[in-house]
Amino acid sequence: MTDTRPTPPSAAAAHHERPFTDAPGRWEKERGRALRTGHLPGHTCTAACEPVLVVERTGWGWLAWPVPQDGGTPEHPQQMGVLTPAATRAQHLALRWLTRRPARHIARATLPGSVRLSTACAALFSLLTAVFAARHGLPIGVVLPAMFLAPLLAEHLPDRLDALSRDHVRTVDGDGPCRYLQRLAALHTCLVRAAAGSTRYEVRRSAEIGRQLLWDAAGLLQTQDPRSPSAELIARKRLMLQLVHQVSQMLPHTADAATATAPGAHDACTPGRSLGPNPFGARPATHPAPRPAPTPPLQKGPSPVPHTAPRQAAALDVYLLFAHEPYYPAAAREINATVVAAACLLHPRVRQPDGARIHARLVHGRRPGEIVPLSTLSHELDGGARWPQVADWQTVTEDLLQVIRDHDCDALGLGLPEIARALVCVGPHSEIRSVDSTSGAPRVYGPRDRLAVLVEVGRQLAWAEAGCPLWPGDGLLPPINSGEAT
Repeated sequence: MTDTRPTPPSAAAAHHERPFTDAPGRWEKERGRALRTGHLPGHTCTAACEPVLVVERTGWGWLAWPVPQDGGTPEHPQQMGVLTPAATRAQHLALRWLTRRPARHIARATLPGSVRLSTACAALFSLLTAVFAARHGLPIGVVLPAMFLAPLLAEHLPDRLDALSRDHVRTVDGDGPCRYLQRLAALHTCLVRAAAGSTRYEVRRSAEIGRQLLWDAAGLLQTQDPRSPSAELIARKRLMLQLVHQVSQMLPHTADAATATAPGAHDACTPGRSLGPNPFGARPATHPAPRPAPTPPLQKGPSPVPHTAPRQAAALDVYLLFAHEPYYPAAAREINATVVAAACLLHPRVRQPDGARIHARLVHGRRPGEIVPLSTLSHELDGGARWPQVADWQTVTEDLLQVIRDHDCDALGLGLPEIARALVCVGPHSEIRSVDSTSGAPRVYGPRDRLAVLVEVGRQLAWAEAGCPLWPGDGLLPPINSGEAT
């Protein structure tokens, strides 16, 4: 679900990836206003100093963005708040109360602590009112209590209202939890925008479920570390991705619907599409021919000029599928597996001769168009026992990822679900056992399920390559024969 091709800003910018993505220029305005009421943290600050935050309100809550010292734009919020689903008007007012501008305090060098500016104003106003009332004959027993009560309310009532308002909001602080919730919020925003432009009940219901999932995830992140998420947190993220995928399938995708294919119309919701082809461009007019054998989201970045490098018939028509640690090119895009043309292994930036040896084993005896998982090669090498005699596959795949992210070759980036990713990481005859978290019923996934995953990958690759094969890069090294690979 990544795209190595440069895309228009409106298409590439994900929801909540930057502050105020829907209102260009709003960040600079809010940043200047925040700096007038606070200061950037520095080496002279104490523990009592509070960082300057710019609050962006949303329909589901808020994001509090820190103001960087270098004057740039922050990538991740420092705090996020999620309002309870189906919130009433009073609860929405509570959210606005919590996201009000921070109160200004007045500190005196001779006295410990500080008071709110509003408290000082209330004290002065009540004093003047008491003097005026006393001159007009009001009893002093009424004037004095009222004079002291006003500043006390101004000082302590906001804290009480804060406590009451927090009962309707779940707040998440810290870099890790906010990043996790930021991705879920971007997916939920896709659902909300789709529901706003659709009359279908299924789409509106998906947005309602997404709101509940966001609320539940915020509660879990208050007590859990996202670096080792629990099964409940993973299940909610997976369900959110499934909802976005289902909604994306319901949206119209016609070639003559300008609003549907215009950059930014539905592209912002594409990160949640686990199986959607061509997220950043119009679909081909005709269906490309399916591949013999072999998932989800797409990625591809063609070279700006036609490539005239010679093709080896059996080499450039075979593809390598390998899983890797997930990375997030945007807030809501998770890439955990990649498909590249076999010839990418001959790229000069890939460790050699290791890449060429893997290439030789990869293309030997394969059918044109076949997608070969790296785990299949491990199976053929006695379960991986013979890898040290062939190549350092870990370094080769790491180099491939760097080449892809530097746009030096094309790739189909995938955000595979957990079971699908596990299937492509095991041998062609292996089985995976799982237990349903709700019913407790066991299930076994085997070779047929693995083949189904590869077939779906092949369909996505066919869409990605329609009219433009995956480019393996320039300056490729000559291949070696399979005998030398062993």
